[in-house]
Amino acid sequence: MPQIVCEHLCLGYEGETIVKDLSFSVEAGMYLCIVGENGAGKSTLMKAILGLRPPLSGHVAFGDGLKKKEIGYLSQQTDVQKDFPASVREIVLSGFQGRMGFRPFYRQAEKERAAQNMERMGVAELSGRCYRELSGGQQQRVLLARSLCATEKLLLLDEPVSGLDPVVTADMYRIIGELHRSGVTIVMITHDVAEALPCATHILHLGHCVFFGTRDEYLRERKDAPEEKEARSHGSFN
Repeated sequence: MPQIVCEHLCLGYEGETIVKDLSFSVEAGMYLCIVGENGAGKSTLMKAILGLRPPLSGHVAFGDGLKKKEIGYLSQQTDVQKDFPASVREIVLSGFQGRMGFRPFYRQAEKERAAQNMERMGVAELSGRCYRELSGGQQQRVLLARSLCATEKLLLLDEPVSGLDPVVTADMYRIIGELHRSGVTIVMITHDVAEALPCATHILHLGHCVFFGTRDEYLRERKDAPEEKEARSHGSFN
């Protein structure tokens, strides 16, 4: 059963359309990578799914018992967010706030789950540290732990390895892959297609040519594309 269904979405800003008539669905257990050129609408699509930016037309629906407040979201960080003066534990616990309503305190079960997620992400020993004192890779692990407090079903990740060095990037992909294998559906925006493809089950490519399908279908389409054929003829295709 689909967890997310997007039908005939048109996305844009101030009357300028950047994505037209986009339809696709995300089934439980998918690892969907959203790729495409800068400005193709990748982050705008993710915000539309989350209800942070309404589409110009079309609609987004949820299934499989999924509610919008039960989606874990890891956005691209601003410099101000990276310098946030809170403890790691406080950051992780804040993942529950979308479901707390007007309740001013965390339940014991939530505190225990936050501790489990910090352990799962390898940051339990950092729980008392100030978030802004951490390295980029440590901060991303903390934010993943926070996202897991918001969901047990679906994670939306917007360039989760942006700005990280190759070693930390490989570690983040490993962690995300483990989350997927544990049963969490992954929807990830990435510019690093070569690194993302081994993990993905499906690809959504936005831009002048829109593609949605399995990883193998995407690889076959890339192989048959005129520009890739030209690259192979010059010995530059990997």
